[in-house]
Amino acid sequence: MWHGYPGGRPKETPRCGFDGKSCPQDFFKLYQTWIILAIVIGALIVLTIIGVVIFFVRLRIQDTERQNMLWQVPHALLVKPQTKGKFAESARSIQSGPSTSTKFTFESFRDGKSFSLYLYEKEPVIGATHEVRLRLTSAETAELRQMRLLNYDQLNKFIGLSIDGPEIMSIWRYCSRGSLRDVIAHNIMNMDSFFVFSLIRDVCEGLHVLHNSFLGMHGRLTSGSCLIDDRWQIRISNFGLSYIKQYEPKKNKDLLWTAPELLRDDTVFGCKQADIYSFAVICSEIINQKDVWELGDRKESVDEIIYMVKRGGSVPFRPNIQPAMDDINPALLHLVKDCWSEDLKDRPKIDTIRSLLKSMVSGRSSNLMDHVFKMLESYAGHLEEEVQARTQELVEEKKKSDLLLYRMLPRQVADKLKIGQSVPPESFDSVTVFFSDVVSFTTLASKSTPLQVVNLLNELYTVFDNIIGEHDVYKVETIGDGYLCVSGLPHRNGNEHVREIADMSLAIIRSLEVFVIPHLPGERIKLRIGFHTGSCVAGVVGLSMPRYCLFGDTVNTASRMESNSKPNQIHLTKDANYLLTQVVGGYHTELRGELIVKGKGVMETYWLLSKLGESAPTAIYQGYKQEQAERIEVQ
Repeated sequence: MWHGYPGGRPKETPRCGFDGKSCPQDFFKLYQTWIILAIVIGALIVLTIIGVVIFFVRLRIQDTERQNMLWQVPHALLVKPQTKGKFAESARSIQSGPSTSTKFTFESFRDGKSFSLYLYEKEPVIGATHEVRLRLTSAETAELRQMRLLNYDQLNKFIGLSIDGPEIMSIWRYCSRGSLRDVIAHNIMNMDSFFVFSLIRDVCEGLHVLHNSFLGMHGRLTSGSCLIDDRWQIRISNFGLSYIKQYEPKKNKDLLWTAPELLRDDTVFGCKQADIYSFAVICSEIINQKDVWELGDRKESVDEIIYMVKRGGSVPFRPNIQPAMDDINPALLHLVKDCWSEDLKDRPKIDTIRSLLKSMVSGRSSNLMDHVFKMLESYAGHLEEEVQARTQELVEEKKKSDLLLYRMLPRQVADKLKIGQSVPPESFDSVTVFFSDVVSFTTLASKSTPLQVVNLLNELYTVFDNIIGEHDVYKVETIGDGYLCVSGLPHRNGNEHVREIADMSLAIIRSLEVFVIPHLPGERIKLRIGFHTGSCVAGVVGLSMPRYCLFGDTVNTASRMESNSKPNQIHLTKDANYLLTQVVGGYHTELRGELIVKGKGVMETYWLLSKLGESAPTAIYQGYKQEQAERIEVQ
């Protein structure tokens, strides 16, 4: 009966049984909830991983952008310091020690063609100008980020790159002592062998850091790129940036530090062996304490030196090593010569050089600052002695200048003028004014040459000046053969002024007895002397050549006494005679009588003969006798 039934005869029992539980259940249906939960959890994990990756990628990008912002120095924030500003003062104060040239180190970076001084975030920095413009790649910006993180005592700090200004500038930390090249060229510091060795070791340590860094080399090492900080430690600067420098032309003088293999192939930027050669040339500068290749003492020009180095040969052309000190280590000199070997393979590596230098300093202190302090202490002691000697010389010169000034002006007046005080005219109630004149001076002058006249007056007035120095008398001036003196001003001396003038007048007349005219030994000098006592006004007249001048009728009257006197006679007025004989006392005078004086009318005048108890000078006695004889003859 099932013959024609599709599928044949049915089974006796259903495949899944009569209750449907005999068939195996579907896995998805059986574990549907768990499968959905697993899918959701897996999706969440994947999404989390993706989110974390994206987060860290973005974080890395942001960090890279932040690092790029650090090495980028906005040109607008670079400020040129003012010459008279606060930074200029601080730069001078930093360098104001005996071991540095203040003006030089500050000015050497100002307005230079390659380096300029700036303030960046209120800190001094150096800007090195680069003459190329290019677009930086990711690898180059990565190098800039790494350079920004370099922080070693042996390397000058790289601040960043200014790319938004008119020129690309690399910004470096400012070192107050300047470059090694400048220190050597200007002979700022006297270096002994230990100091020289310490500088060489600093350069070696800087190269060691560079050669073992991601940069691998310096490329253009010169003494100009070795900067010195305030602790006299060398910091190598201007490293890296090969992708910029390789397009820049080298300065002619910078080629003096360049290895011969680079001179022959200028397409190669640099290598470690070339740095070793440059290191050797820098060492020769330090040891000789002279400019590179001793250019000032050489007959060859820079171009000729470069050509001979480039040419090479079995005996290559190299700088002469002539140590500035006697106790330099010979092993150091041999090391320098090995470093500038013509064959690159013969040049030692920087690690070898570093080890050799360490072996040379074993057993000695390696602290340069302690050594510098000792040098400065010794220098300070020497400087103190030098200051004392110079101070003593200054005191002596001041004494000479004061002496010369006191000969031109009274001491009291000169002292006021020196401290900037004004000297107002001053009135004096009682002074004695003295005039003298050489008798027949015109006749003597006609018998003499001008030079002989000058010598005669100089010798005569020198005698008078010595006499004045023994009395309280001020010499006002000399006009030709006229001589003007005063006592009682500016130093007030009571009534002693008339005594001082009287004693001086007698001494002058007495000095003529032994005075001889060198070119006219047969002639004798005769003087007319007159003085008067009265009031007077004195003051400083003029600015360029100030003169202490006297004003008043007393001066005119004293002049009339001199003009009406007789040869080798001392003529005085009645007022002067009264003060001399009645108030002061101790002098012998004789009445001359009444005399008609021009501008004064009739005046009673006197002759001063001598001091009481002393004989009159021969010249006065003879003149007085002759005057008496003439009077008797007239009568």
